[in-house]
Amino acid sequence: MKIGYARISTQEQNLGLQIDALTAAGCEKLFNDEGVSGACVSRPALDNALRTLKPGDVLVTWKLDRLGRSLAHLIQLIGEFDERGIGFQSLSECIDTTTAGGRLYFHMMGALAEFERSLISERTKAGLMAARKRGAIVGRPSKLTDAQIDFANKNIEMRHATITALAEQFGVAPLTLSRALKRKKSMAQDSGLAAIAGFQG
Repeated sequence: MKIGYARISTQEQNLGLQIDALTAAGCEKLFNDEGVSGACVSRPALDNALRTLKPGDVLVTWKLDRLGRSLAHLIQLIGEFDERGIGFQSLSECIDTTTAGGRLYFHMMGALAEFERSLISERTKAGLMAARKRGAIVGRPSKLTDAQIDFANKNIEMRHATITALAEQFGVAPLTLSRALKRKKSMAQDSGLAAIAGFQG
């Protein structure tokens, strides 16, 4: 059975155009979301349509953007359909996962989405490294002051207190204090290496 899903995010958009196209494509049941943004996690009519689908059924939409919130979400849905033995068709893009060509197309989309995520991750890391080199403070504010970290470091080195006891005193988790101490040590080592390099230069 073909089940159609239509969605408009504003009343100014034309739901009738989608319904006519889905009906012409042979959809026996239609589910419509009106005034619902594609960014919404929960869409009542779509949720009902997904619950209605059974193995052998095909979900049909007018365009890809009517179904998925993003490319990653769309690929996730199609993957779930495949596991359940459900097909998917998008009329405007002429996509049909009930065919070998349609399934290949979606595998390619998945690979491109993963490639895009990798590029974004690399750019983010490069940007953070550049910001740190300029002296900018990135990330969440530290829960501990420099004075507290120095105090903890001194007392731990002299074996006057444990990380657990000091963390409780400062009102933070032991792991938080441990990470702060490691960052402080790493920064001190970097400063020492830079000073040596400057002297040698």
